[in-house]
Amino acid sequence: MADFDPGPPALVARHFAKVPSYADYRELFWYDWGPVFYRGRLNRTARLLAIASDPGPTERVAGRTLVGDAGQRVQGFLTKLGLTQSYALVNAYAYALRPSRAMQAAPLLSRPDQLDWRNTLLRMITGPELQAIVAFGAQARSAVRLWDDKPNVPLFEVPHPSSRDPQALVDSWRQAVTELRAVVTPDLDGDPAVPNYGPKFLETDYAPIPPRDLPFGVPPWLGDDAWGRKDKPRHNNSVERPEEDLLNTLVWRAPKLG
Repeated sequence: MADFDPGPPALVARHFAKVPSYADYRELFWYDWGPVFYRGRLNRTARLLAIASDPGPTERVAGRTLVGDAGQRVQGFLTKLGLTQSYALVNAYAYALRPSRAMQAAPLLSRPDQLDWRNTLLRMITGPELQAIVAFGAQARSAVRLWDDKPNVPLFEVPHPSSRDPQALVDSWRQAVTELRAVVTPDLDGDPAVPNYGPKFLETDYAPIPPRDLPFGVPPWLGDDAWGRKDKPRHNNSVERPEEDLLNTLVWRAPKLG
């Protein structure tokens, strides 16, 4: 456990603490669980900034975003670029969005207090080393388009990793990886020559979340749900919201070891 995420820089942490209230929209989010903000480097050294939609149940347990099934798909995407650590991952929303309420929540992205807070955060965590921005999904695209002083680097708009159109997802991600490999400098321990996506998404296109992105003391299997994707019945996340209490209960299951 020597390699773990010690938390955000103090200045960024103070900004996180000032996240504007979601109370006026609480019925649109899993509000009672609170916000989840980031994963990766927030010290302005990231060469790639990725923005997704919102944190999910695994993200709530981890206290870091993009660590469940969608996050492990994104980690595979980063792996194909040769990026092992030079990235910052955030969301359009700090709270988990109830998918059926996405259209109703959209005005929140442009509400002045939310917009100013989010754009300030994006400015705080990006610096001169930034080489590209990736927007995963519709909410992320909106957030980037509302970023009035966005850095002058290439922007890639691709489907969210949880897209219900798997063919469009894999085709778009394949093209994005091809183009990003010409833009983003890989990390010294990365390999941008690993195979790109084929005609469909495979288990080998996932990658586990590295310990350096997670808090100290989490179970070693958190961020790697390969065991669940092999299980019968298959389950892509170790953390779920049970149908009988979607708003206030999370169920977290561990792999059967040994």
